[in-house]
Amino acid sequence: MIRFEQPLSRLDQALARFMTQRARLGDGEKARFGEIVSELSNQLSQGHSCIRIDERVKDLVLNSGLASEQGGTPLVVDGDRLYLHRYWRYEKRLAARICALAELSGSPPAELEHILDRYFPPNPAGKDWQREAARGAVSQWFSIISGGPGTGKTTTVVKILALLLELSDQPLQIALAAPTGKAAMRLQESIGQRKASLPCSEAIRERIPEAAGTIHRLLGAMPPSPYFRHDASHPLPHDLIVIDEASMIDLAMMAKLVDALKQNARLILLGDKDQLASVESGAVLADLTLALPERTLELKKSWRFDENIKALAEAVNRQQSVDAWNILRSAAASNLGLLETDLIEEVAGRQVEYLKLIRSGADYHAVNHAFNRFQALCSNRHGPRSVEEINRAIAQQLAGKGLITLSGQWYPGRPVLITQNDPAMHLYNGDIGICMPDADQANKLMVFFVRPDGGVKKYLPSRLPHCETVFVMTIHKSQGSEFDDVLIVLPDHHNPVLTKELLYTGITRARKTVTLAAGQGIFEETLGHKVERHGGLVHKVRRARASGD
Repeated sequence: MIRFEQPLSRLDQALARFMTQRARLGDGEKARFGEIVSELSNQLSQGHSCIRIDERVKDLVLNSGLASEQGGTPLVVDGDRLYLHRYWRYEKRLAARICALAELSGSPPAELEHILDRYFPPNPAGKDWQREAARGAVSQWFSIISGGPGTGKTTTVVKILALLLELSDQPLQIALAAPTGKAAMRLQESIGQRKASLPCSEAIRERIPEAAGTIHRLLGAMPPSPYFRHDASHPLPHDLIVIDEASMIDLAMMAKLVDALKQNARLILLGDKDQLASVESGAVLADLTLALPERTLELKKSWRFDENIKALAEAVNRQQSVDAWNILRSAAASNLGLLETDLIEEVAGRQVEYLKLIRSGADYHAVNHAFNRFQALCSNRHGPRSVEEINRAIAQQLAGKGLITLSGQWYPGRPVLITQNDPAMHLYNGDIGICMPDADQANKLMVFFVRPDGGVKKYLPSRLPHCETVFVMTIHKSQGSEFDDVLIVLPDHHNPVLTKELLYTGITRARKTVTLAAGQGIFEETLGHKVERHGGLVHKVRRARASGD
């Protein structure tokens, strides 16, 4: 019998029953076939796009009448990998489109180095990684710019946009997007801040867009269907698309995005390949950097990241648990440390400032700024020391101190995280808002959000898509966000979620301080595990490039 890391869901079992009943196999073989389908469904829910199989399983599956090696069947066998047809098709189409993009390149113009000198003045102190990335991106139609916090990914890309606009003999239509509203807002802010200092003409500056939106909005979501307005038959009109926080993009979304590019459009992906992979299937950014190293432009110098946080993040990324623990405990690293006080008291105490601002009638920008200075991050949604448990305890603590009133689901000061996309409402998974009285409507409770353009949008609580209280959030949900001070909470016992990528992502959300609420044992055990996603994207890209397809 197969042993599952996660219990089988009702969906896993229902899919296995449905397909087993239709398999052209004997009773004994059907039982084994059902186990294989259950495993495949179970692994898909954990972020894998396929499972590895041996020759015996391959023969069994192909004999079921429900699988083939060419597609057109519910199951697809590709070498030693077994897929549901949908995920095999996503990988196949993504690999083909990315390879076609990667083959497009142009000769660098004669004046390129002279123009590069203007944007990236020669630096005798060492190699300018941003300049190298810009040089590569100008002559490539597909580029990945990877780098950790503070390495200047946005600074580099805004200069690349100016370079491409200068070098183009016709206007370029450019789109800026990110997987979540919060990440899109940060991208928009960064582009806007950096445009003014560009060493180019005002005409070029004006042609660099500042507005950024979610990928869902870019593609034209059509709720409640899973389809988008833009696809291979109705491509996007843009000549160049820049996607930030690309590590968060799952296989299905990346395939749909690339499918929707018009012929000869450029695509630039920005991200940190060492961060967590997407919650859904695939580890697309990491896979593409592995499959296309010559199209990956890595930024290696950090310009603004705190040196202590950087040293801790690098030790965690290298899985050097002893060094990482010593950095945390070092007296010299005063902005790093272990939590010595009560967890609930600490997190509740950090909510007081923004709650008092709400009571004083402050505007939403001030409230939101105070709220976003600190964020507690958990590894797990459920169980001991989880988001669910700690959020409940903090609400009770704050109510006990008279800072909030828990008379109903909605109360002044309740922070919420949107967990379901609602394009019609312009609210997306990952958006954070705060419930507070609206002075413009006789102090009726409304939920306020900062939009990507910097404006404020407010909604009646009853109109919101599914959301949850967010005094603390999971590290997964924090991707695309930054906070001055971060508290990372790990459980007392190991579980499959705990990996070095999870901890690295949590640490790199912080600008100023990192505090860890965990014992040394679970810390070291977390660093001993890394994310391993089963998929065939790397293989498909390499195979497509080798065959010239």
